[in-house]
Amino acid sequence: MLQVSAQAGTMRERQWLLEASRDARCGSPLQRLQRLLAVPGYVPSRVNDMLLLRPDTDGHKYHNKHVVFFHGDIQNFQEEMALQAEGAQWLSWSLEQVAFILGRRFPDRYVWVVRASRMYLHKFSCYHNFVESNMFGAPEHSPYSPEGGALHQLRALLSHGMEQASLPNPLQPQGGASTIPSGFSLMLVGFSKGCVVLNQMVYELGGARADPQMAPFIKCIAAMYWLDGGHPGGGETWVTDKQVLKELAASRVSIHAHVTPYEVCDPMRAWVGREHRYFIKTLEEFGACPSKKLHFEDEPPSIENHFRVIQEF
Repeated sequence: MLQVSAQAGTMRERQWLLEASRDARCGSPLQRLQRLLAVPGYVPSRVNDMLLLRPDTDGHKYHNKHVVFFHGDIQNFQEEMALQAEGAQWLSWSLEQVAFILGRRFPDRYVWVVRASRMYLHKFSCYHNFVESNMFGAPEHSPYSPEGGALHQLRALLSHGMEQASLPNPLQPQGGASTIPSGFSLMLVGFSKGCVVLNQMVYELGGARADPQMAPFIKCIAAMYWLDGGHPGGGETWVTDKQVLKELAASRVSIHAHVTPYEVCDPMRAWVGREHRYFIKTLEEFGACPSKKLHFEDEPPSIENHFRVIQEF
């Protein structure tokens, strides 16, 4: 259930939070939204807050289908963004609003929004529970380990989140094929900085597919969406390791890359566009058919259009 913050910046924000705190199983989007705090990961101390938007069940049969979203910099819970001058101007892209956007995009799926475990200076999202990162969230990618990593963290968060939310037929945090619920399906969406989580999962794919305890979970990943990936490091914005991309192509995951000029046409970060092109070209060479689109190509690069790709993909 959403918690009401006494520090909400305006009467409008307080009213929004009061409405959002209603715990209902169906109805309006606000009533279907639930906040889960400190959900344990693969290592219990590595917790992440999450939002869960339940599908509008009216007229829909229950499906054990899920979308997981990893946000970018600045994005946070509505009341947290309202307290920051830089965040307040982008409230329409808060984690709650993104959940509603994704709910309209995927109306028959449970939508999960994973909040980064740290927001340095209330701005820079850091996903160090998924991938080793510096304080600004620039990643250091590594191969699969049975002792932890992004895929283990994702599975544990979903399992414990489903349990906390009392969803039927929940995923188990560990185990082989017998621990995967019937019909369980997963789509992963990374936006901006959140794409570092998807990249880390790609680095882990080869080892995970060879692990009988993780391989059945990997087979449930139907699609991965990269939305205008970017981070403050000097490279590896997109995966460019050929062997790693070969594993991604072989996984038969549906691959989608949506970008804007804000990231791929910035002359000060020319490597981002080069890496994006290499990512697509290499996957195609390995027989994958990634969908790709440059949005707003006839408009000047802007942060607004960078955010808008969440709505347009």
